[in-house]
Amino acid sequence: MITLKAAYDVVNKNPLGSAAGYGSSFPINRKLTTKLLGFEELNFNVVYAQMGRGKTERIVAMALTNVADTLSKLSMDACLYLNQNFDFISFPTELTTGSSIMPHKKNPDVFELIRSHCNRIKSLPNELMMMTANLPSGYHRDLQLLKEHLFPAFQILKDCIEMASLMLLNIEIKKDILKDDKYKYLFSVEEVNKLVSQGMAFRDAYKKVGLDIEAGKFNYDTSIHHTHEGSIGNLCNEEIKKQMQKIIAAFPFASVKTAIDKLLL
Repeated sequence: MITLKAAYDVVNKNPLGSAAGYGSSFPINRKLTTKLLGFEELNFNVVYAQMGRGKTERIVAMALTNVADTLSKLSMDACLYLNQNFDFISFPTELTTGSSIMPHKKNPDVFELIRSHCNRIKSLPNELMMMTANLPSGYHRDLQLLKEHLFPAFQILKDCIEMASLMLLNIEIKKDILKDDKYKYLFSVEEVNKLVSQGMAFRDAYKKVGLDIEAGKFNYDTSIHHTHEGSIGNLCNEEIKKQMQKIIAAFPFASVKTAIDKLLL
């Protein structure tokens, strides 16, 4: 979200009146068009305005890519943790599809499609960069092609966000996963920390727990009571929400606030 706001700030300058790159000889009122069109400021340097062609699109595309990258990783994790090797999560039948030949399978098609769409968006900045790689200053017809993939990316990403939200609203988290004996070594760090808290040097505690594991004498406790910021017992969700709402409030149009507020509910 921060990069989206940063990209918005970069592009929210009026380039009109820069003509093909060196300004207009007709005495147009560039400040008036800036006001009428709702730009934050005028792009005063007409050469800079034209040099921004291609750069502007890449900056915006990169901001979209950052969001797409998060959704892509989320989708990969969901696909991984849904499969029978993990079985950490599940989704309703209406949000999954069956296998063509395996009657027990629940395929995470929604997340697979989100992952693919988002990975394609992640290629967009490089595509735009290559299309402007050898262009001289000024305006060229090549620049029109930049819009063909950039503009649809907004709607595609919006659709991906909405579908991911739908999936997460219907996710089922399997309980007591870590009671399975195969996950017991996840608690080795906890046992090391306990010894350190009792006054043992970390290197000695590390070595002791490691030797206990090798000797088959490892004992552990699954009850964890962490309360420090960012820990499993204190995720700071409210603080994160406040930071996000602060960024959203910095956008001057209500449609963004309304859309994001729905996602935060």
